[in-house]
Amino acid sequence: MTTGTEGTTDRSAPPAGVRRDLTCPADLTAVELLAAYRAGELSPVETIESVLARVERENPALNAFCLVMADEARVAARASEERWRRGEPRGLLDGVPASIKDVMLTRGHPTLRGSRTIDPKGPWPEDSPAVARLREHGAVLFGKTTTPELAWKGVTDSPLTGVTRNPWDLSRTPGGSSGGAAVAVARGMGPLATGTDGGGSVRIPASFTGVVALKPTYGLVPHYPASAFGTLAHSGPMTRTVADAALMLDVLCGADSRDWAALARPAESFARGLDRPLTGMRVAFSPTLGHVEVDPDVAGRVAAAAAVFDELGARVEPVDPGFADPVGDFHVLWFSGAAKATEALDEERRALLDPGLREIVEEGLTYSAQDYLTAMATRMSLGELMGRFHDTYDLLLTPATAIPAFEAGRETPRRWPSRRWTSWAGFSYPFNLTQQPAASLPCGFTAEGLPVGLQIVGARHADGLVLAAARAFERARPQEWWPAPPDGHGPART
Repeated sequence: MTTGTEGTTDRSAPPAGVRRDLTCPADLTAVELLAAYRAGELSPVETIESVLARVERENPALNAFCLVMADEARVAARASEERWRRGEPRGLLDGVPASIKDVMLTRGHPTLRGSRTIDPKGPWPEDSPAVARLREHGAVLFGKTTTPELAWKGVTDSPLTGVTRNPWDLSRTPGGSSGGAAVAVARGMGPLATGTDGGGSVRIPASFTGVVALKPTYGLVPHYPASAFGTLAHSGPMTRTVADAALMLDVLCGADSRDWAALARPAESFARGLDRPLTGMRVAFSPTLGHVEVDPDVAGRVAAAAAVFDELGARVEPVDPGFADPVGDFHVLWFSGAAKATEALDEERRALLDPGLREIVEEGLTYSAQDYLTAMATRMSLGELMGRFHDTYDLLLTPATAIPAFEAGRETPRRWPSRRWTSWAGFSYPFNLTQQPAASLPCGFTAEGLPVGLQIVGARHADGLVLAAARAFERARPQEWWPAPPDGHGPART
C-alpha cells in the first residue's frame, strides 16, 4: 500500500525556506524522510539511530520520554529498510519514527498515565487504535511520552515522572497534557507523536512549544479504552508541519470496532487536500471570544497572523461567536470524569495522586446527575450556536492560548487569580464541548522569545478545511512556521 504520499510533488518537498539536510535525519519531517527513502538517499536504520541519539542527548534535561524502546525500534527499522530495498514499503509511514503519549495502550509495554497507582506488570496485550494504525503503516515506534497524571491538566508534571520542560526555556512548562509529545517533536526526537485532547491537550503544548497539532472532529480518530472524561476526549497528530499532520491523520482516522462512536474513514485523503485555495473563504477572527483576557504580546502576534488570511484571499471579519465562558459546565464534566477515572482506588492508592487531581476528584464527587445533565444541555446549546455560526463563517481564528509558557511545575502562573489550569485555557475547552476540529500552529514569538500559537477552528467534519488553511498560512509565513529551539535550551530570541 503506497497511496497518499505519491502523485503530488508537494508532499515530498520541505516547506518554503527549509533546507533539507540528509546528514541529520532527526531534523527531517515525515514527508522528507519518505522522499529520501524512496530515492534511496537514506534508510530507516540511519533515521532511528539519529533520533535515538537525539533522545539520549536531550531527554535528560527535557524529560519528554518516560519509556524508550530502543531495541524494538531498531528491529522495526531494519525490517522497514528491507522492505524499502525490495521496493515494497508498507502503508503510508514505513520507517518513520513515531512516539506514543503514555495514555495509549502499547502492546508489550506498560501504559502508566503518569500515575503511581497503576501496576506496571500489566499484562499489556493490545494496542490502542492509534498505535495499531501506526504499526500497520510501518511507523517505527520508539518511545512513550510524558503526561500529567491521567492527563488531567494543561501542563505536564506528574508524581510518577516529574516535571517536563519547555525546550525554548527549561524554566518554563511545555503545557499539557500532551507535553512530552510536543517537546519530542519540537526537539527532533521523532517527527510524529500521538496526543490526546480533552480540553486543549494537544493545542496548548503545541502553542507553548511551537509545533503543529490538530484536535480532529470527535470520533474521526478512534479511541480505546473509552476515556473516563467521555466524549470530551479526542486523539490527534502532533508534528512539525501541516503536511505531516495531514499524512498522520490519514493513517489514524477510520472506524475501529472497539470504539462505538468512531466515524468512518473519509473518502478523501487529508494529505491530498491541502492545496485548496482560500480565495473567497469567510473567516471570523475573534481575539478574545468575547470574554478571555489575553497577554498583549500574544494578542499582537495572533492579530498579525489573522491579517495574513486577508493576503491569502479570504474575507476576514472581526467577530465573536457570541457565547459566554462555559468553564463552569466544563468543570462539571471534567471533574466528574476525574472522579470516575479514580473510583476504583482505595484510600492508600488515592493518597498517591497528584494533589491537584485529588482536589478535582473530591469536587467531582459532589455533583448530582442533574448537575451533569445541565452541563450537557449547555454543551448542546453551544454546539447548536457554533453550528449556526459556521453557516456564515467557514473558519474561526483565535489565539491558541491566552498566555505564553510560564514556570514549569505549576498549574497556573505565580500570582494568578485562579488555581485551575482552565483559567488560562479559555480558547481550547469550548471546542471540546462542541467536538469541532481545531488546530494550533506557530505564528511568531513573544518579546521573551517564546512561541505563540494561532488556533484555527472549523465546523464539525471540516478537518480538511482546517488543515488546508493551516497549510496556506505555513506557506505564507515560513520564517514563523519552522521554529526550532536553540541548542542549550536558553531563551530562544530577544
